[in-house]
Amino acid sequence: MDLNIIKKIILGLVVIVVLLVVLYWLGWLPSNVIPGARSRYQAVFLTNGQVYFGHLAKESSQYPVLTDIYYLQVNQPSQSLQPSENSSANINLVKLGGELHGPTDEMRINRDQILFIETLRTDSGVVKAIDQLQTTAKK
Repeated sequence: MDLNIIKKIILGLVVIVVLLVVLYWLGWLPSNVIPGARSRYQAVFLTNGQVYFGHLAKESSQYPVLTDIYYLQVNQPSQSLQPSENSSANINLVKLGGELHGPTDEMRINRDQILFIETLRTDSGVVKAIDQLQTTAKK
């Protein structure tokens, strides 16, 4: 092959890769297009005290988008006349979508309501619980 053709092919591939990276960085490209980009979960801490776990996209926009959403639900034991020293809250990880108002699995969050965002390790308890819920849901 001609050396000029090889140079044009390489230049074209470099331009495509740079374009994909820029589009992803701007939030205009779904994160599942880039391999491994959706494999990490983020914890999004809000000003109202709620924490949501999922895949965050368009982080630099005024309304970042969270998908594959989970949250913690605290179930307090029923109050009895005689308090028990052993009573403790039961914490469950819940997949967003089964609530009475029937939300979809996408949340646009006003950036002004976000305190901070953490990327979760793949060996974190929350990620392991999400993996277990997803495995159970597939059966």
